[in-house]
Amino acid sequence: MAVEMRKGKAAGINACANDKGIIAAAAMDQRGSLEKAIAQARGAPATSEDLVKFKTAVASVLTRHASAVLLDPEFGLPAAKARAKGTGVLLAYEKTGYDTKDDSRLPDLLPEWSVRRLVEAGASAIKILLYYNPTHPAKVNDVKKAFIERIGAECAASDVPFFMETICYNDAVGDAKSIEFARVKPKYVTAYMEEFSKPRYGVDILKVEVPVSMQFVEGTATFKGSRAYDKKEAMRLFQESAAAAKVPFIYLSAGVTDEVFRETLELAAEAGTPFSGVLCGRATWQDGIPVYATRGYDALVDWLSDRGVKNIMALNLVLAKGARAWWDFYGGKKKIKLVD
Repeated sequence: MAVEMRKGKAAGINACANDKGIIAAAAMDQRGSLEKAIAQARGAPATSEDLVKFKTAVASVLTRHASAVLLDPEFGLPAAKARAKGTGVLLAYEKTGYDTKDDSRLPDLLPEWSVRRLVEAGASAIKILLYYNPTHPAKVNDVKKAFIERIGAECAASDVPFFMETICYNDAVGDAKSIEFARVKPKYVTAYMEEFSKPRYGVDILKVEVPVSMQFVEGTATFKGSRAYDKKEAMRLFQESAAAAKVPFIYLSAGVTDEVFRETLELAAEAGTPFSGVLCGRATWQDGIPVYATRGYDALVDWLSDRGVKNIMALNLVLAKGARAWWDFYGGKKKIKLVD
């Protein structure tokens, strides 16, 4: 049975994928966290110009080896212009951070932007980040669900793909890096993949966390000694979360090192997980932050051209072996009926 898809959405996803249908995208939409990291490395405040320069350097170098780049419209538009020819552009629509008055982590949009304006600024696709705790009461999660429904409707009106990034959390259980949270993470990831795959949200590509915390997977190189699951169990958890998805999904690097992220993807591939690629940010370029902070733009470009390119090329090798074309999620191109 064929799946209907609007022509503009299909074109936008293809613009963000390589010729094999795999999304091998670089993420560079960090704002608040990047500003803090540069300031910490420098020992002095970072400026808006710093953010623009850092993003421009990353985009100009790494997009030669990426299918797309994720940027923000606040500081990233000059970087979008510096990207390699033929590279897709995803633009973030949300404000950096979230509401911190309680643990609901409610999102907000950039008030001067709309999906239409982001498309006019050159977006091939729209990205939204949502922090989600599936155990929260409906009074919290219904607000988030309605928020995503509105974004989905806006993207449908502009016939542009909607990439939804979701990060699970539960402050009552523990920090995201704790073993306590590692034990509940699989069911949380599975829950949001199932929920936001529903047609009512209009999500075209899910950008998701891996369902396990690798440092607690016994039998991996990343294992730190405290076991939440062994390798066989981890592979089963990959399979269970993937089975919950009803739209193609890609993995985010979530700030781990490039070595850890590559091992993570290798484990996903070994489990037979049908992921369609990655949006990889800090794992590729985060070690360039102190280089820029202390030695400047040209030194960062040199570092990216060496270490950064090696990181992304090594990641691309893993993707070539393990990732699957986004259209294969639907059974192949012939199973997708393009409509106006």
